[in-house]
This record gives sequence, structure tokens and C-alpha cells, in this order.
Amino acid sequence: MNVIMQFMKRNYKILLVVLALSVALLGFSLFPSKKESDPEKDKLLIELLTFVIEKGHYSPAAIDDNFSKGVYKDYLNALDPSKRFFLQSDIDEFANYETQIDDQILNKDLSFFDLTYTRLMQRMDESKSYYKDVLAKPFDYKADETFNADYEKIPYCKSTKELKERWRLQVKLSALSTLVEKQKLEEDKKKNTEAGKNETPKSFEQMEKESRESTLNSLNDNFNFIKDLDRNDWFSIYINAISSRFDPHTSYFAPNEKERFDLSMSGKLEGIGARLQKKNDFTEISELISGGPAWRGKELESGDIILKVAQANGEPVDVVGMRLDDVVKKIKGPKGTEVRLTVKKQDGTIKVITIIRDEVEIEETYVKSSVVEKDGYKYGIIYLPKFYIDFEDQNSRDAAKDVAIEVERLKNEGVQGIVMDVRDNGGGSLKTVVDIAGLFIEQGPIVQIKSAAGKKEVLYDRDSKVQWDGPLVVMINEFSASASEILAAAIQDYKRGVVIGSKQSYGKGTVQNVIDLNQFVRGSTYGDLGALKTTTQKFYRINGGSTQLEGVKSDIAIPDKYAYLKMGERDIENAMPWDKIDPANYTIWDKQNNFEQAIKKSKARMQANSQLQLIDDNAKWLDERNKENVFSLNIDKFKAEQKALEEKNKKYKPIADYKNEFVFNSLPYELEAMNKDNVLKEKRERWHEGLSKDIYIEEAIHILNDLQMENSKGLSNKLKKEKVVIKS
Repeated sequence: MNVIMQFMKRNYKILLVVLALSVALLGFSLFPSKKESDPEKDKLLIELLTFVIEKGHYSPAAIDDNFSKGVYKDYLNALDPSKRFFLQSDIDEFANYETQIDDQILNKDLSFFDLTYTRLMQRMDESKSYYKDVLAKPFDYKADETFNADYEKIPYCKSTKELKERWRLQVKLSALSTLVEKQKLEEDKKKNTEAGKNETPKSFEQMEKESRESTLNSLNDNFNFIKDLDRNDWFSIYINAISSRFDPHTSYFAPNEKERFDLSMSGKLEGIGARLQKKNDFTEISELISGGPAWRGKELESGDIILKVAQANGEPVDVVGMRLDDVVKKIKGPKGTEVRLTVKKQDGTIKVITIIRDEVEIEETYVKSSVVEKDGYKYGIIYLPKFYIDFEDQNSRDAAKDVAIEVERLKNEGVQGIVMDVRDNGGGSLKTVVDIAGLFIEQGPIVQIKSAAGKKEVLYDRDSKVQWDGPLVVMINEFSASASEILAAAIQDYKRGVVIGSKQSYGKGTVQNVIDLNQFVRGSTYGDLGALKTTTQKFYRINGGSTQLEGVKSDIAIPDKYAYLKMGERDIENAMPWDKIDPANYTIWDKQNNFEQAIKKSKARMQANSQLQLIDDNAKWLDERNKENVFSLNIDKFKAEQKALEEKNKKYKPIADYKNEFVFNSLPYELEAMNKDNVLKEKRERWHEGLSKDIYIEEAIHILNDLQMENSKGLSNKLKKEKVVIKS
């Protein structure tokens, strides 16, 4: 989940904490050179993190036995969530530490971590033979067996024999699922007489063997990924089990994770513009980023295997078998520098490709818009995937500047209403959400923030200019969090627009700061220590209520498939509580006074909409299905279960097949770009196709139309009255 961030320079409390830490940690200023996984570095990290959290967290939990029990549970669940590595005897041994972790944290004692890490490596190594032995021979699919996938409730295995049996059943379920799918494909071929003429049908034995091979390859890929993890990666899991007990959004960023976080916030990087993936020991190009240097060069292609990497005129370094993160580090680099890749093309030829690195923008991060027509009116859709910003470069793109540009472009197209779509938007920069909300009001408070000391700060839009004063709809769902909730709450409190979507948004009402841990240690030879993201404040609506746990409740709640599943902040064990403060001083928007009529019409439409009723029914069914965890491993029973599910799913097929009445189009500037960029064209066509199947966007447009029509009536009546006055 992305977070709301503030510049540290705006938070006097954090500055005081930083100053105090800098003084308190002078004793850590000079250390002897150590290898990367030195336990002394780990001890330093624990001391740094707990000290920073205790001094800077909004409401730090006491590090006591209850805290210790929470860390113990979360950490073991993170290490072995499906209970397929540890034995009950391991857990019995670990349990001696259940109430000692708090003492170990305070004493910088790593014995619990060392024990669990060593044992996990041992158990993982042992488990490789379990699945390989099982998949070496055919399964008996006539045996009446079941597998229970309720990992929270099933116990740990008491013996190696029992653990091997659990592996056998789990692997059998995976192979059985693949086998049944292969049989379906074979049956489809038989029905297609043309295909049947040209292909020899596969026997059951062939398909069974292929299913085992496919399962083996998947498990091997999984273990190859695990093999790439080192002790530091596992220690990060332990550190995060500690930090997340303070609240769900306090976490440790190892150096690589901090870099990825910065990338997600800014939406840009410096490199070649390619996405990589690991395939066994090889690094493969999975996608070229549109507009990036690799894409512009037209030599590198998806599917190419990278064998060597060289910096400019330097010697090529063999990257076969290297960790993916390490390969990425060698390929990335500053704008204007040269990298040479030795790649194996899909036809088997070997080629050296030279690329000059450049700044690459991740297009999926950024805002985009579309135009649609209804009843002679034009409306604009603005989709904002996150509230992005580059804190290091004030002149770079940020969400607020980009949304303002899109609004102007839509105005130039003559739109008479705008939908702001922040569904699935997990948050981002606090500054950008204040600026974006300010585009739709004259001026006034947007959000209130309270620190641990009780000091309240109100963030204002101080620009009296209104970028858009027409009808407005804000779309949210269960995954709209943080900054998305601030935007929706402000629009709702001002009565500036109608909020539609899920019953309520995610419910994250806390503010996090990312604190670089390196600033506290002078002359360290340990390398990059990473960063800590910790909760420093809570934010509140301008009406005084918190969005924590409760989220933002939609003015018009529309059924969706996740409505009954536990997925919000309120469902997390150690989430911070809801509360409220005094409201800010604000003036309700008075230029759109027909919300009630529009909401009433929308609710009437929804009651009569069989598609929405079907979606609600499907949501209830998904909730029930989510509670079913026992699967038959008898092929006949498994097929019968799958057939029953398929029959049930037929009832819900109209949900996927649904198509609304609208046609969505890109703006002129983008149409021009799409003519030159087939990748962008394909992405926009996919987006527009998705919009044309989106019943929620359809309802948003109906609401805009109702608001617009009521506005038109109001204007017409006003003009009539003025004429009457003139005549009289």
C-alpha cells in the first residue's frame, strides 16, 4: 500500500526527533569494516529502528510481552505461511522465545532470528527432495483423498513423514488441477473436427506426465527465487515483523526496497527502460517501456536473454546465475551513460546491444483522461492511479500539475462534467492531494493533521482560482486509500461533488514519513542501512471525523465483487483506532445544489438494474467460496466439483460480458502520439475497452448527466424569471 508522505522539513516534531537521534547515536560513529551480513550491522539496525520508532511514532506500542507475542506470530507466519517447512518440534523450540523477543530487541540479541533462519534454511533444503520424489512417478487419481488449504487452522506437522505427506497432497492438487485443464483442452480439440484431423489425441498418460512436469517446473522456479534470497533478505522480514507491530504502515525499507519505493512515488527512473524477469538462472526481458531508450533503439526485444553486461568500454560481466536485483543494478545507471548488453535472441543468435541510458517515465503511473458523450453532452474521465511526486526534483511531473493539465485539456474539448476516478489508488503524496482538491474549490481547508503531541495543523488550498466548477463525480472502491480518501472526503464535505463506489473506502487515516537511517550513523562502513517508514501523524476530514478504519462512505454505494470480503484497514489486528477532532472552518459549495435529486435518481436506477443485483449476488457467493478450503484429490470428484463451480459461474457470466452504451475516446494530443507509438495505442485501446465494460463508469456518467440536466433546468428557470421581471 502506498503511503501519504510529507516533507520532513514541514514537520517540526520529526526534525526534533532527528536532532535528538543524531546526538544520541554519536556512539555509533566509527565501526570496523565488516562483511555485508555481519550480525553487528543487524544489531545496529534493530537499535536504530526501535529508537526511531519510539521517539517518532504517533503512538508507539510498549515493547513488552504482548508486543513480543505479536512479533512472534507475525514473523513465523511470514516465514512459513502454508506450514510446509517447519515441524511442530521446531515450533515447540521457537515457543521458548515467544515472550522473550521484547527483551532480545532491547538487548540487541539475535539468537531467536539466528535459530529460525538456520532452521528454515535446513527445512527448505530438505523439502526440495519431497516434491521431486513425489513428482517422479504418476499419481493415483482414483484414491479418495482430500487436501485442506486452511493454513491458518491446520496444525504444524508432527513428523517428517507427516510433512512429506502434506507436500504430496499439496503437489498432487496442483498437478490434478493442471491435468483437468489439459483434458478440457483435449476435449475441445476433439469437438473441433478440423483440429482433430491434424492432431493425434494425447493419451491420459501423456497428459498426466506433462502435468507433473509442469508442476515440477513451477516448484523449481519458486525455489530458484528463494535461492536468490540472502540472509539480509530474511533479516528484513524479521525487522518488519517488529516494526509492523507498532501499526500496519510502519515498516523497514532495505536499500533496494527504498529505491523501488522512490520509483513508485516518482514514476520515473534512469536506465534503459526494460522490465526484467528471472527464468531459472537466466534474466529475460519481459517488457520494454514505451518511450524508453531500449524501446527507441529497436534492437532489444521481449524474450531476449541477457548473458553479459558491460559498462561503456569496460569488460563484460557474466550475469548468468546472478540475483535479479544485482543484474538490475548493473543495467541501471545515470542518464547519458552507456551500457552494453550481450543477449541471446529468440532465434538463438548472440548479439551485443549498446544502449545510452536515459530518464524513463513509467506511463502506467501517470494520470490519463478520456472523453465520452451522452445526450449531446460531453463528459471527461480522469483516471489517477496514484498521487505521485518526485521529492528530489520540484520541476518534474507530479499528480497535481498533471491533473490540472488534463482538466484544461478536457475544458478545451468542451466537457460539461468530470469523473475523477481514484479506484485502486493506494495514496501517495499529501502535497499533491491538497493541490488536486484545490482545483475544484475556491479556497479553504482540505485536510486536518494531528501529531502525537496533540498539535493540529490544517492544510489549505489558498488559491482562489477554480480550475473546474462544473458537475463532478469522484469514484472510489475498497482499495482507495490514504490520499484518495482525503480527496473524496474533502469533495464530500464541501458538497462539491458526488462520491460513488464501494460502500466505503479502505480506511487508512494515518500519515507516514520515510526516514533515511544513514543520517544517524557517521563514518559507517556497513554500507546503506536503508530507511524506516513510520506513522507520525493522523489526518482528519475537515468535518472533524477520521477516515481511519471507517474510510469514506460513498454517497451512492454500488455493489461490487469484494463487498463481503475482509480487505480493509478495519480488518487488520493492530490498526490504529478511529477518533475525531473539532471541525475546520469551511464554506459549503453552493453552485451545485441538486445532489439529492441526482442521488435519488441513481438509487432508483440501481434498484432496477439486474446487472448490479447479479454483482451483489456474486459477491455473496465469493464470500462463501472463500470459506471453503477442502479439495478432493479424486479426479472424478474433483471434476464434479469443478463442473458444479462452472455451472454456478455461468450464472455470473453476464458480469464479464457486460457492455455499456458509451464510446470512449482519447484527447487529440494523445491520438497524435498513438499514431507514432503502437504500444501506447494498444494500452489506450485496452483501457477504453475496459471502460466500455465498466458498469460503475456508466453510472458515474449517468450521475453527471443528471447533475448537468438539473443545472440546465435551473438556468432555464432563472432566465424565465428574469424575462418575467423585465416584462413587468
